Amino acid sequence: MSDILKIGKYEFTSRLIVGSGKYPDFKITRDATLASGAEMITVAVRRVNIMDPNEENLMDYFKDTDVQILPNSAGCTTAEEAITLFRLVKEATGIDIIKLEVIGDTAKTLYPDVMETLKACEVLAKEDFTIMAYTNDDPIMAKRLENAGAAAVMPLAAPIGSGLGVQNRYNVVFVKDVVNVPVIVDAGIGTASDAAVAMELGADGVLTNTAIAQAKNPIAMAEAMKHAVIAGRMAYKAGRIPKKPYATASSPLEGLIEF
Repeated sequence: MSDILKIGKYEFTSRLIVGSGKYPDFKITRDATLASGAEMITVAVRRVNIMDPNEENLMDYFKDTDVQILPNSAGCTTAEEAITLFRLVKEATGIDIIKLEVIGDTAKTLYPDVMETLKACEVLAKEDFTIMAYTNDDPIMAKRLENAGAAAVMPLAAPIGSGLGVQNRYNVVFVKDVVNVPVIVDAGIGTASDAAVAMELGADGVLTNTAIAQAKNPIAMAEAMKHAVIAGRMAYKAGRIPKKPYATASSPLEGLIEF
């Protein structure tokens, strides 16, 4: 299907976004990313090098591909930290599409600080960044982020790295209903079926890192995620049957042979 994902001025044919953390090395990161078919890989620039050309640089492993580097602000706990970080990234690399995340609880849940995220979004949008904003699965905050200039909102499915899958399916639908920008389900995906569920609910895309990087076979899991996202998107567009409390005969009742 011709089904383009548009995020601000950027266009993608894949609706799967992958991460770059928790892999043994950059080569496996590249191999898994290519197996996934993803056209975007998010990078925690406070932990993974993309700015220092004198050190091993993740960007070198993707320079001969069409994969877009998506810097993220993992590790930032205030709006000011995130704003400063992205200004440095843009100056050093020229990259202006970003994943904005400001974490409020760094000890246990890694839940986002949505108010600090909103503050950062308002500033960075005025500086022409294409912002993909990580947030909780709250439709009210998702709408506020859109109004602040976010080009996509990224509600969590479950806590980062938990592998629990989509814990509140209704909220994904609620977020999708209220915003006019892409909804990318982020955090908590554990396996391919979780990605398919997110897409079947109407999400425009899925971001996953740990589920691939920490799988026993990251390359195989990356490929599984690729097919799950495609299948989930196709199922959503095809339109599922309604759920019913009782059985419905799958064959016609007319013309039954009488005994």
